Amino acid sequence: MRISCPSPTRRPSTIALSLFGAGVCAALGTLIGISPSDSSSAVGPPEIAKAEGSTLADSIAAIAAIAADPIAAIAAIAAAPVPIAEAEAETEAEAEREASPHIPETVSPRVTEGVLEPGGTLARSLIGQGVSVRVVNRIAREMIGHYDFRYSQPRHSYRLVQNAEGEIEFFRYRISPIVGYELSRDADGGYTVVRDEAELWPRQTMVAGIVTSSLYSAITDLGAEPQLAIDFADVFAYDVDFSRMIRTGDEFRILYEQLFRTSENGEKAFVRPGRILAARYAGASGEHTAVYFEPEEGRGGYYRPDGSSVERQFLMAPVRYVRVTSRYTAARRHPILKITRPHHGIDYAAPIGTPVFAVGRGEVIYSGWAGGFGNLVKIRHGSGYVSYYGHLSRFVDGLRVGLPVGQKQVIGYVGSTGLSTGPHVCFRVAKDGMYVNPLQLPSPEGPPLSDEFKEIFQVHRDTLLASLDSGTLVAADEAL
Repeated sequence: MRISCPSPTRRPSTIALSLFGAGVCAALGTLIGISPSDSSSAVGPPEIAKAEGSTLADSIAAIAAIAADPIAAIAAIAAAPVPIAEAEAETEAEAEREASPHIPETVSPRVTEGVLEPGGTLARSLIGQGVSVRVVNRIAREMIGHYDFRYSQPRHSYRLVQNAEGEIEFFRYRISPIVGYELSRDADGGYTVVRDEAELWPRQTMVAGIVTSSLYSAITDLGAEPQLAIDFADVFAYDVDFSRMIRTGDEFRILYEQLFRTSENGEKAFVRPGRILAARYAGASGEHTAVYFEPEEGRGGYYRPDGSSVERQFLMAPVRYVRVTSRYTAARRHPILKITRPHHGIDYAAPIGTPVFAVGRGEVIYSGWAGGFGNLVKIRHGSGYVSYYGHLSRFVDGLRVGLPVGQKQVIGYVGSTGLSTGPHVCFRVAKDGMYVNPLQLPSPEGPPLSDEFKEIFQVHRDTLLASLDSGTLVAADEAL
């Protein structure tokens, strides 16, 4: 109930009765323990609106005072307008609060990120950060047909975004710096999974150095990625056997692309080395220079400065970065049989599991156990040549007799099966059924550039070689 000041036009008797009623209400409020400040309708002078400590006698006395002199009560009310104004303001503010819309408090989404550790799983990593089993199961269920988490590897990364109710809003699982899978919530509450492949952009870079221990360490000691050393060796694999023909003081130059992607925060992130554009190796085996050129878009290769192809029918060796333990000879004392007999091949020592690849295109004619050779693969090439790869630990999956293989295609892995004192591959070549020295194989070059591309190639070659020769040679004294 709201009580306003009496209008001047009202009769004194009516005013008195109103004040009398107000006094009674105040007294009754005192009796039940309600202070006038607890109600927006409690008004009146301090003599009427008593505090909570007032007695029954005080309340009766206040009522009697109003009845005895209503005119004085009117004067007291007029002299104390503030409580009435405050009551009106509070009532209006309350009405405004009720009329205004309710604005809920904003709750930030929950973000969970991580990288898989060796021996870890996605489920274990997520649950360890407080993500519920229900959410983990939902992720696995939605990703069926896109990615099987049984094949997860260390250093795979993930990012999970959940809303205030704990539901999945977004999930990304990245299996490499380039490739990942994204799970996102649809408008209808379902989910969509897409394969995300980051767009890479190249930046041209050059490194140059002097070999002091090995080619691999010389390149990586300059800060380059190990993959660059592998790619460089592949460019010259037709002319240089880096396991036996490298010498201290040999020089190399590499002009190549570094590949970058744009990270989630907008910064440029290095991913890996890209294509080698031009390369040179100068040492005991001579000077070798190669330039990458595409006569047709998407169909490129490496060519010497004169336009001839660096590719040959056979590679110099079937493995990379290894040590020669036995050479081709007519008389070698066998380390196990303890007899002297010819060794019609070259033994390349390498750690067990090192990939072994075909030295040329051909067809598999044998794959299996071969006594002292252990696990053996034989490949028939053109012009009557057959290559042998012995003592393998295992064969590549799917290898079988009659399978065509390409040059540099992996066929097995280094082992120590058969008559062997340590992990290595015994590489042999036969011509029309007779063993020949693999290092003396006539290996014709691939087809040169046709005349229609030579002028374009010369301009391209001169530009790349100018950049290749612009750097300073650096010696790397420490091997990895």
